[in-house]
Amino acid sequence: MTATKLNLADWHDAARAQLSEAAYAYYASGANDEITLRENRLAFDTIALRYRVLRDVAVRDISTNILGARVSMPVVVAPTAFHQLADPDGEVATARAAEAAQTILTLSSLSNRAVETVVASTAAPVWFQLYVYRDRTITEAMLDRVEAAGCQAIVFTVDAPLLGRRERDLRQAFSWPTEFQVENLLPLDHPEAATAGTGADLATYFSTLLDPAIRWRDLEWLCARSSIPVLVKGIVHPDDARLAIEHGAQGVVVSNHGGRQLDTAVATIRALPDVAHVLARLDTSSGAPPTLLLDGGVRRGTDVVKALAYGADGVMIGRPVLWGLAAEGEAGARAVLELMRNEVDLALGLCGCRSVAEVSDDLLVPPPR
Repeated sequence: MTATKLNLADWHDAARAQLSEAAYAYYASGANDEITLRENRLAFDTIALRYRVLRDVAVRDISTNILGARVSMPVVVAPTAFHQLADPDGEVATARAAEAAQTILTLSSLSNRAVETVVASTAAPVWFQLYVYRDRTITEAMLDRVEAAGCQAIVFTVDAPLLGRRERDLRQAFSWPTEFQVENLLPLDHPEAATAGTGADLATYFSTLLDPAIRWRDLEWLCARSSIPVLVKGIVHPDDARLAIEHGAQGVVVSNHGGRQLDTAVATIRALPDVAHVLARLDTSSGAPPTLLLDGGVRRGTDVVKALAYGADGVMIGRPVLWGLAAEGEAGARAVLELMRNEVDLALGLCGCRSVAEVSDDLLVPPPR
């Protein structure tokens, strides 16, 4: 008899029982002592919600708009690599779960299934997470592919010029499984792109192909080259958030790569208020205000409410979707997203809010500066 899964921790436990030690370590690990990995979660617990009462919350609508897409809840699927470690259908199963949840899927550059296949498999909006390669022609070819496939945004990950040291991975000697393809790299006219990392460690891939010398001018080039909006993911400093918008990005994702890069980096919910404050002060008279998302440590509906109250338009969740996928395939990923929807709806109602638009910073203790 399958145990009832009441929360995301239950889905984590179910997934761990299904995954190999190496696959679980790859998905779950953080950098070094995993302090940031833990703090991403624990920091939410230090924030109290000062709820309102007698607000008539009998009817609620938690849908919202994120970068022009109407989603059923302020929760987006974050980019995570190698979904076939969790389920044979890989990212196609995740895409169908995102469609059922009426939300956005962000596809990793290191997905096992090709971007064209994933986009064709779902009616959900698909964003594409991108690294910049030493050889800019690879990056340009990737941009052309994802635009032609029908992706609606680029999520430019900037917090991994070098790969963080993930000791759980090292102990398990994790490498890309040779039976899986990394299909977004295969069709390019660069043989090294097709083979780099296959059966090798990720540090080799990063050091061989990805460019550690990227600068703000590279973001400006990317935004000019792309025909779809660019979000910058990996921002924790408010000055960097401002610079991202000034160099052409249409939004930022406050993220520390799930605690997998620089250990002891600030927890994302702690970084969010200052970033939101800076973005709110930018002159947006000539266009829409920047999109602001957060990822890292979101495990409860109350976490989503806290991020919204600090100024985020929504959150991304990554590992929990993988836990659902590993435990029960597409149905598990759907169940995880439905669980999050129900928790967000309940948390909003108990805070006295009938919609995302009614969430305000006076719900927070301590309040923003």
